Amino acid sequence: MGIRLDEPLHKAVGDRTAKVLRTGLSLDTVGDLLRHYPRKYVKRGQLTELAELEPGTEATIVAQVTKVSRRSMAARRGQMLTVEVRDSADTAVEITFFNPKAANALKPGMLGMFAGKVGEYHGKIQLTNPDFAKLDADAEDNDVDNWAGELIPLYPSTGGLPSWKIARCVRMVMDQLDADIEDDPLPRPVRARQGLLTLTEAFRRIHRPDDWPEIATARKRLKWDEALPMQVVLAQRREALKALPAVPRRRVEGGLLDAFDAALPFILTGGQRQVGAEIEQDLASEHPMHRLLQGDVGSGKTMVALRAMLAVVDAGGQAVMLAPTEVLAQQHHRSIVQMLGAAADVPLDLFSEAEAPAFDPSRKRVKVALLTGSQNAKDRRVNLLDAASGAAGIVIGTHAVIQDHVQFADLGLVVIDEQHRFGVEQRDALRAKGEDPPHVLVMTATPIPRTVAMTVFGDLETSILSELPAGRSPIATHVVAAHEHPSHFTRVWERIREEVAAGHQAYVVCPRIGEAGEGNAGQETSDDGSELVSDPGQARPPLAVVEVAAKLAEGPLKGLRVGMLHGRMAPDDKDAVMRAYAAHELDVLVATTVIEVGVNVPNSTVIVVMDADRFGVSQLHQLRGRVGRGKWAGLCLLVTESPDGSPARERLAAVASTLDGFELSKLDLAIRKEGDVLGATQSGYRSSLRMLSVIDDEDVIRAARDEATPLVEADPELTAYPALARTIAVLLDPERAEYLGKT
Repeated sequence: MGIRLDEPLHKAVGDRTAKVLRTGLSLDTVGDLLRHYPRKYVKRGQLTELAELEPGTEATIVAQVTKVSRRSMAARRGQMLTVEVRDSADTAVEITFFNPKAANALKPGMLGMFAGKVGEYHGKIQLTNPDFAKLDADAEDNDVDNWAGELIPLYPSTGGLPSWKIARCVRMVMDQLDADIEDDPLPRPVRARQGLLTLTEAFRRIHRPDDWPEIATARKRLKWDEALPMQVVLAQRREALKALPAVPRRRVEGGLLDAFDAALPFILTGGQRQVGAEIEQDLASEHPMHRLLQGDVGSGKTMVALRAMLAVVDAGGQAVMLAPTEVLAQQHHRSIVQMLGAAADVPLDLFSEAEAPAFDPSRKRVKVALLTGSQNAKDRRVNLLDAASGAAGIVIGTHAVIQDHVQFADLGLVVIDEQHRFGVEQRDALRAKGEDPPHVLVMTATPIPRTVAMTVFGDLETSILSELPAGRSPIATHVVAAHEHPSHFTRVWERIREEVAAGHQAYVVCPRIGEAGEGNAGQETSDDGSELVSDPGQARPPLAVVEVAAKLAEGPLKGLRVGMLHGRMAPDDKDAVMRAYAAHELDVLVATTVIEVGVNVPNSTVIVVMDADRFGVSQLHQLRGRVGRGKWAGLCLLVTESPDGSPARERLAAVASTLDGFELSKLDLAIRKEGDVLGATQSGYRSSLRMLSVIDDEDVIRAARDEATPLVEADPELTAYPALARTIAVLLDPERAEYLGKT
């Protein structure tokens, strides 16, 4: 009987090697090692591109020795051996050995594999004391491990464990595997229907291929090893959700929603009507809704959410909307009350004459409460009582709504705006406030990578708003290279003056606040707490609102009414500034990302984003959505000092090239990676996906979903497929299992 995939590595490779694999690469079991796939392959005689080497990284290269020289060392006894190697592009890299005896075998003309940490000396790339193996035809077996074919796999490696030593361990394990692994996670019927290799053969072809087609067939099979377990987990979760009870919230004829619809001064878009019908059907179900509403900036998501909340209120329940910032929560509260008109049961003296409700749909009214962390004690106490007693049908708030002492009488619907700004635990805490699981609607304009991944995997029911409401105007986006074209940068401020002269307003956004005591190095996070993007070559700190506002008011925008807004201002001051801007008492608002989502001033036609390369793709798309919200065309200017051809400039050019939020989410995903799809990381290189790509393998993911759904419906506990069940148990360790239950 062969070795099992879940057996510890020391049984196959020995204690000493197993310890190095565990500490260096976090590989503990036979399966871990076999799923440590080669990062690339080279043919015998093929040289790797030395120009790709980056200082500070571990690298394995295949190159030809062109020069070998020795010289005495000045600081200590002995000699130093310097070896020059070159690739097919004639790029040279110097390799230095301080132990020449180990490198005596290296001769000019010889082909070798070298593995070590890339360094830099006097501006030139070099390797110092790397491990190496000869690749000549007369090389000994233990140098290159008897490559099965002419393709040589290069593995992600670590110090002290070069690629060929990993290959040697893989060969030792492969020699002990059965021809047909018992713990193959893919059921035979699935393999047969999809034309997939056995696991043993897939491992052989990925680690010791004879040709490129073998690698392709192995990759096809191994992608399924990641896609099917993931889809089974999500299918099991869908089955579990079906079993949960929820209070049906069926539409009530003649209620608030009917009155609201009848009084609307415009016609809902076809997309809004369709999504509204989908949500209405979900709300009427005896099982909780779990729906993602993907609507690009300006597509009318708030209107859809309000109609859903009114349906729940009509049915006797309460609805809560969670916003990521106080500015956005206040904006939502104000806009929802305005949309409701006299149906909103709130003190109307909270609003200016220009903001007064525009219509009276009926005598029916709904109390709309606002809960934020900085409210005064009196207002907060009243709103808490209204939420707990059920007097408030709609509650809008920030994370303050999640606190333990906030209670609801009958929470029927949770609406989460910009879900990527909330941690999973925060969203779970809010859902737990209902006696029965409430219906959940999450909204986003540009999904973050993890949301894109989960959406593609099909865990959420998804609705898409792609049609902009009537009256919305197009937005033109341009990249302004401040250093390369100073005249273009000057033109930015001229354009703002022109728009103000035409009666319009403008935003100027900076990454940092810049208050005293913040430190010369600046912040590593933006005002909303998200991490600023940092690219190589960025020496100075990000531009700050405080400094930029002062310079603009005294310089290129002198004479205009310039205001300032950032997250450290007192809540009343922030609200006063936003009211002044909305009432056109300010011409230009210099702000941080507190205006990123939800802020709605239709008279704003220009937004200038300073140091635009410091923001992520999603943030730039959201910021751009602050203009073009009225009948006038919008203009977004992305100002940067990043050089042409840099990753930052390419990122900005991509944002400027499209207004499609889904396309930008794919770009964001490609940049930030999928993240650990079943773990708490929302993006980044810590991923449970090694072979599968959420961007490129949608066909595999969908096919796996089609296989998983009937499999789970017929056998929810996977009693007939123990190997698949074991794989999922490993995938869903306690931390991940708890996390998945909260998403």
